[in-house]
Amino acid sequence: MSKLDELYRLHRLLDGRRTGIARADLIGAHDFARATLSRLIADLRNKLNAPLIHDKDRGGYRYDTADGRFALPGLWFTADELLALVTLKHLLSNLEPGLLEDHLRPLQTRIDQLLASRHLSLGEAGRIRLLAMAARHKNPRHFQIVAGAVLQRHRLRIDYYNRERDESTAREISPQRLAHYRNNWYLDAWCHDKKSLRSFAVECIREVEPLTKPAKTVAESTLNRELGSSYGIFSGKPRAVAVLVFTAKRARWVAEEIWHPEQQSRWLADGRYELRVPYSDDRELLMDVLKYGAEVEVVAPDEFREVVKNALDAAASQYWRGKSKGSGFEPGGE
Repeated sequence: MSKLDELYRLHRLLDGRRTGIARADLIGAHDFARATLSRLIADLRNKLNAPLIHDKDRGGYRYDTADGRFALPGLWFTADELLALVTLKHLLSNLEPGLLEDHLRPLQTRIDQLLASRHLSLGEAGRIRLLAMAARHKNPRHFQIVAGAVLQRHRLRIDYYNRERDESTAREISPQRLAHYRNNWYLDAWCHDKKSLRSFAVECIREVEPLTKPAKTVAESTLNRELGSSYGIFSGKPRAVAVLVFTAKRARWVAEEIWHPEQQSRWLADGRYELRVPYSDDRELLMDVLKYGAEVEVVAPDEFREVVKNALDAAASQYWRGKSKGSGFEPGGE
């Protein structure tokens, strides 16, 4: 039996008891090795912050809580460790069959076991280079509580900060799954206040409190339809399809990219590349289009074409103003 299994076994014996368990009984009746028991007790106290005490008046070891209960953390590793583990899993899963297939299969199995056990002790990530671009600061404790709720299927009460409205609101949510997107973590959850599915940026959770209520379960097919069918992180069913045409030069890069699982594309006769992507909210798509500047044209829909045009006009106007203020230069002048 692994150390993790032994720790869970000891926890189950202690959890919910109002009277303690004597050390002799744990060693004799429950078959814990003496050295192992000492190590498990230390781990519960020091690594998992369990309120484990030895109460002689009540017969031995117990959790020092009103009802004798203590909820183990659902996740015992950091967001960065989880990312490393999941990245390895995805890399192995997406490898085409080759010479090393038989040698890598045991590694795939071991990673699956680590994920299933919800415990990690990988140490150094090794020689995998991950470049985190625009990753936002997150609260490690909040991440672990949120991830634990996802795995253990219980509700959370959160104070959530909305950057666009610059305000915080209290929510009761049923976590469904975690998503790591563009170097940041998002929580897909059922919001009991809004009566609908929502995606929450984990770093915007200012306060979080685990609740004893079981989480409402939403079918994976519904999650994918409501939260995974549109463009980027924004939820909602797609309401339009953006038609983007890239220059022949930029097409060398874009033709190799997947912008959306349901995208459609084709090469045009003059070497340009047409990409069609569904979207519900144009904000993220706008940012991705703008970074290509003059090397992409929005052909349709007219509504989104106008949004991009207005954004480019607003950006250009800042440079005209800056130039005129600094040197007296006016658009159209000598």
